[in-house]
Amino acid sequence: MKNSLKKIQTIEAATIFLSLIFLVSTAFIIQEKPKGKPWKASEADAKMKNPVKTDDDNVKEGKDIYAQHCKSCHGVKGKGDGPKSEKIDISCGDFTAEDVAKQSDGELYWKTTEGRKPMPSFSEKLSDTERWTVINYIRTLGKAK
Repeated sequence: MKNSLKKIQTIEAATIFLSLIFLVSTAFIIQEKPKGKPWKASEADAKMKNPVKTDDDNVKEGKDIYAQHCKSCHGVKGKGDGPKSEKIDISCGDFTAEDVAKQSDGELYWKTTEGRKPMPSFSEKLSDTERWTVINYIRTLGKAK
């Protein structure tokens, strides 16, 4: 009789535990923000080549610019989890994701230049060279997974 009662209690405890795991995992899935509408550069913009050489000094400069202008939304590691991202209705984008790696430098440059709400345009905030330099730094984030 005692063994049967212990088995029932163990099964009940396991059921409660698994239910809690399901609820917690569901909550995380629900909290994921939508990506927003497709954002595609023109073919000509996508074909632009980055004129800024990628080297250690350039990547460090890109990191400094990123820290000043991008980190608050896109996060320290580029995962879209910066402190301001909580206030934005759509995902800030994960620079370490495969879909970003597949985009050309020209596409990323165009997006940085043009902006799209809630992301501002950086055409007047950063020079052409600074924007390309940030692209060089963003490329390192996907490799640092």
